[in-house]
Amino acid sequence: MEHRILKVALDTPLDRVFDYRWPVSQKQVPQPGQLVLVPFGRREVVGLIVAVVTHSELAADKLKDALAIRAQLPPLASDWRALCAFAADYYQRPLGEVALPALPKNLRVSKTTALDRALKKIAQVTPEDAAVAEAVAAPAPPLNAAQADVVTTIAQARGFTPMLLFGVTGSGKTEVYLRAAAAIFAEAAADEAPQVLILTPEINLTPQLAANVQARFPDVEVALLHSGLAEGERVRHWLAAHLGRARIVLGTRLAILASLPNLKLIVVDEEHDPSYKQQEGLRYSARDLAVWRARQRNIPVVLGSATPSLESWQHVQAGRYRLLELRARAVAEAVLPQVRLIDLERDKPAGGITSSLVSAIKRRLEAGEQSLLFLNRRGYAPVMACDACGWVSNCPRCTAFMVLHKPDHKLRCHHCGLEQRIPKSCPTCGNVDLQPLGRGTQRIEESLQQIFPQARLLRIDADSTRLKGSAQAAFDAVHRGEVDILIGTQMVAKGHDFRNLTLVGVLNPDTALFSQDYRAAERLFAQLMQVSGRAGRHAQRSGGNPSEVLIQTRYPQHPLYTALKAHDYERFAAGQLTERRQAALPPFIHQALLRAEARELRDALEFLEQARQTMTQAGVTLHDPIPMSMTRVANVERAQLLVESASRPALQHFLKAWLRALQENKARVKWSLEVDPVDI
Repeated sequence: MEHRILKVALDTPLDRVFDYRWPVSQKQVPQPGQLVLVPFGRREVVGLIVAVVTHSELAADKLKDALAIRAQLPPLASDWRALCAFAADYYQRPLGEVALPALPKNLRVSKTTALDRALKKIAQVTPEDAAVAEAVAAPAPPLNAAQADVVTTIAQARGFTPMLLFGVTGSGKTEVYLRAAAAIFAEAAADEAPQVLILTPEINLTPQLAANVQARFPDVEVALLHSGLAEGERVRHWLAAHLGRARIVLGTRLAILASLPNLKLIVVDEEHDPSYKQQEGLRYSARDLAVWRARQRNIPVVLGSATPSLESWQHVQAGRYRLLELRARAVAEAVLPQVRLIDLERDKPAGGITSSLVSAIKRRLEAGEQSLLFLNRRGYAPVMACDACGWVSNCPRCTAFMVLHKPDHKLRCHHCGLEQRIPKSCPTCGNVDLQPLGRGTQRIEESLQQIFPQARLLRIDADSTRLKGSAQAAFDAVHRGEVDILIGTQMVAKGHDFRNLTLVGVLNPDTALFSQDYRAAERLFAQLMQVSGRAGRHAQRSGGNPSEVLIQTRYPQHPLYTALKAHDYERFAAGQLTERRQAALPPFIHQALLRAEARELRDALEFLEQARQTMTQAGVTLHDPIPMSMTRVANVERAQLLVESASRPALQHFLKAWLRALQENKARVKWSLEVDPVDI
């Protein structure tokens, strides 16, 4: 019997495609981009057909027959397969480990029930759909001159045009994205259905953005793609994008790998956010892939931020990106908040809060305005300690402290998840007077309850929003004015438009000033600028308080705070880029990080040292292996080896050959390679 040979990519660590037979006599003619069910070992798995050929290099008796082709699903287009191939090549992963996990889980199971159900549901037009189609679009707010210029520039862009939209917080970047999408839809021919992809860094930012989009485009199908969706929802939204029905696709980083056959514009909002970098599996940067995908499709890409990443800012300085600017807030009467520094050496805090901040909160309560206290440390206290013998609540499985969670009566490790009851006495000396050290959001909430017993408090962090929908319910309560004082971590720092919030207090930001991470200052500045931008986004009410940001610090003369007071990102970025250039750090150097994990630290270090000696290449530097800053997590010891080169092609060439050598080593330690690491 005559056969076609299907070359199939599978989700396996083996960096190769697998050959399967498909009888020519079958009515179905397989095509590249189709999904196919094949036997693999003792399992039946779904793979991606990457090519169909007439002959295999393997002997006929070594080939197995493919079982079924998912013909009900249109093939994944060649440009999508090229995107996956590029990501696999650049981030040094097998193609199957990129392409298959990019698809919804319900497309990758052996049974087609879920796929058939989703296709049937998406094909149905319900009365609710008809009502949506007849809805009237919400009126668009008027644009100021700067916004109008930016929208015109984006709408008139032709071909690959990378643009950095540098706009202060509250400058109306979201409105610019919506107007640009509307311009693309308006210019499309009658038989075209252009698609716009808008990326946002976090799941909790998608509801507000989705509501704005759906209100503006009630007759346009919108798809959401993020990990918070149930599998049935995710496959339906993915299919809407893949079939070209969804004209606007909103999502987190995983949405950059969605199948979008008619993509005409990509927007990456808050492009500086580290959440765009995947930290497990395929460690890709969604922002960087967005730029590559725009180049591949020859379309514009807009990277938006009030605090651009230094990589993107350097691209602007080098002329590779076009700079678009929004220097003023979109609401004419709204001004940037005044930033004041509270010197903790002069104003000693009580309960973690200074008298200056207490007075400022009191004025807001009297005026019926909202305040936000930002502390990027959840839990009650970072550690419990014994004054008698010096015992501290170390995690027995990690090189970290167990954090006190007082409401739960637990000590909890935020790295491995281990929980223990709070000890009634010191495990070492028996002292019953154990004390919490430091402050987390729970302890600040307790202090505020004592200072302002009549105020309505709400804490938003990873502990208070564990249940599905709880984060959105909390933010809705703030928007409805049911909260006087909001206490939160980085979850509240960006993207949210609080209409009545006029005060932001920042607690304990100084630790980042002395971090070993060279990106710590950049992240702190962005975080503080973003959370500051939650204040005063709308016109000041008659008799209301001017918006302000109060930062409690022991280092008020630090250059970072000086730039922050002036809302001067350019000054801060110029200083940081000068330091990075002098120290040969990214974006002026290209890096990769080889990590190893083992039960014993010496085994991980020994593997890395052998890897370092495996091969060398001119222009590529391999540093000595060192333990990771968080050396032990869940009883696993971790170490790393940094690889650097001034040439990206040279680094890529080295990594490909190096990986092949490492894979032949058959090491007993678990290891992984990350290209362009963001945490070193």
